Amino acid sequence: MGLFEASTSAPLAERMRPRTFAEIVGQRHLLGEGRALRRLLESGRLGSSLIFWGPPGTGKTTLARVLATTVDAEFVNFSAVTSGVKEVRALVEQARRRQAAEGRRTLLFVDEIHRFNKAQQDAFLPHVEDGTILLVGATTENPSFEINTALLSRSRVFDLRPLAGEAIEALLRRALDDTERGLGKRGLEVDREVLGAIAEAADGDARVALNLLEMLAESSDEGRLTIRDLEDLLTRRAHRYDKAGEEHYNLISALHKSLRDSDPDAALYWAARMLDSGEDPLYLMRRLLRFASEDVGNADPRALQVAVAAMQAVHLLGMPEGDTAIAQAVVYLATASKSNRVYKAIGAARRDVERLPDAPVPLHLRNAPTRLMKQMGYGKGYAYAHDDPEAAARQSHFPEAIGPRQYYEPSEHGYESRIRAYLEWWRSRGKQSRGEGERD
Repeated sequence: MGLFEASTSAPLAERMRPRTFAEIVGQRHLLGEGRALRRLLESGRLGSSLIFWGPPGTGKTTLARVLATTVDAEFVNFSAVTSGVKEVRALVEQARRRQAAEGRRTLLFVDEIHRFNKAQQDAFLPHVEDGTILLVGATTENPSFEINTALLSRSRVFDLRPLAGEAIEALLRRALDDTERGLGKRGLEVDREVLGAIAEAADGDARVALNLLEMLAESSDEGRLTIRDLEDLLTRRAHRYDKAGEEHYNLISALHKSLRDSDPDAALYWAARMLDSGEDPLYLMRRLLRFASEDVGNADPRALQVAVAAMQAVHLLGMPEGDTAIAQAVVYLATASKSNRVYKAIGAARRDVERLPDAPVPLHLRNAPTRLMKQMGYGKGYAYAHDDPEAAARQSHFPEAIGPRQYYEPSEHGYESRIRAYLEWWRSRGKQSRGEGERD
């Protein structure tokens, strides 16, 4: 059986795998006229290792197979899930013998290469550098995080994107018409809406689309594929999501930025996406708690209260009943007045703590629970704020070596505008007590 030949009992998606560059659809940003990957395929030369990065069903394995044919190399499929360094050594030895006996190089395709640890990935390096193998890795995870630096620096990374609906529909029509590998001999009739509905359900994954088409064809007794039969087949869609992977961080970033930009509708969408994909609702609530302080802050002090209450509700109710508490918090945070001044203030204070010496606490701010401490001057000169007519004692609260500093500068948004007015008054009294009014 040749490189691209599949058994007649193989799934439709395997039988319809593109065999040549011309059969590949989609990925125009890589394969369009003059694009980098197309130039590489047309040149027939592979100067470095390649990493194909993209979601499932976007053609990573197919591209590797076409590339092997183009450069006249032996294609060897290798799974990072089931194999280890021992198998790598055996394959490298086979590649050496093949090159010596036949003059053919070996293209080693490593599926899910991110599953290898650093030591396993390093095992490829000497054989990549001496040209024994042409390494092509496939990964659904961001190579920047999952591929070690040494291997990444010796590779070209190509990002593959989910296939557009038009591309998937073209693949489906090809499968329906193809009499050699596809369903052409069956003469199936297809309702107008079916292919578009399959493409939508596939969510950019060609393999899922072809599997759905095959299942629909197998379940049809009359040789007609209807939208009603398709709806019967479709169950709850599994979203492309990994709670520990990049998409997890992409979605939480989209939620956070939608909240920050005061867009409750988009924020609800991203929250629903995460929950429907299986995200831990308490993780989502922890992010909302952070947002309430970081991006709303004192512009609306109730935001943190709403977020805490929502988190307690989710904890008590569980899911799915807790989803409305999450939605309430999301809408409140999105529509609340925004200020990041508290976030900036703690950052500025921490930078001072990092760079300045640990100056002693002024004596008047220290407690004096013992006679000795009183004799040493602890607490001496402390002005009790409630004894002040305006309940705002005029005294320094910073170490003398550091001097007064201002970290918190309230915005003019929401409740923070009132805090701003108060602080302007309070700070002006402090300057007067230090005799700075005239100089200012």
